[in-house]
Amino acid sequence: MILPIVAFGDPVLRKIGENIGPDYPKLAELIANMWETMYHAHGVGLAAPQVGKAINLFIIDTEAFENEDYPNEKKVFINAEILEENGERWEYEEGCLSIPHIRENVSRHAKLRIRYQNETFETIEEAYDGIAARVIQHEYDHCKGKLFVDHISQLKRRLLKNKLIAISKGAARVDYKMRIPATR
Repeated sequence: MILPIVAFGDPVLRKIGENIGPDYPKLAELIANMWETMYHAHGVGLAAPQVGKAINLFIIDTEAFENEDYPNEKKVFINAEILEENGERWEYEEGCLSIPHIRENVSRHAKLRIRYQNETFETIEEAYDGIAARVIQHEYDHCKGKLFVDHISQLKRRLLKNKLIAISKGAARVDYKMRIPATR
């Protein structure tokens, strides 16, 4: 089932996601719905807060970047914890399904080491670099109550203020369903 994506301005996007256990209600259904929602909206990642759940869960699929010489990573991350970010910082233009039509260059570390659980709650520790590291950092931020616009300069944020307010009021036209804070 395709879920509505939470728009900028909804308080759930600023909450720190709680860790969950295998007994989380309808977890497999939630993950399946998140995949369907992400693909419907043409995203490369989706975090549970973006579908209204303040939990530490996100998914990524970097297949869209295959032409950029990065290996495809398609994974579920539960209770993720970034252990280390390193490597040279690099800028890349990021966007977000919760903040449609706004894209900005964001500087992030090129490499990371992360510990997480997969959908069967097996604990995994892995290192990532390149675009996979960037997508993971972006989605991980969602689970920590951060958005990509928090990584840009104060001046750029001020310049985007009216656009962000408009998004929070439902003015963004997208081809996926959004949950607008003012209409809850």
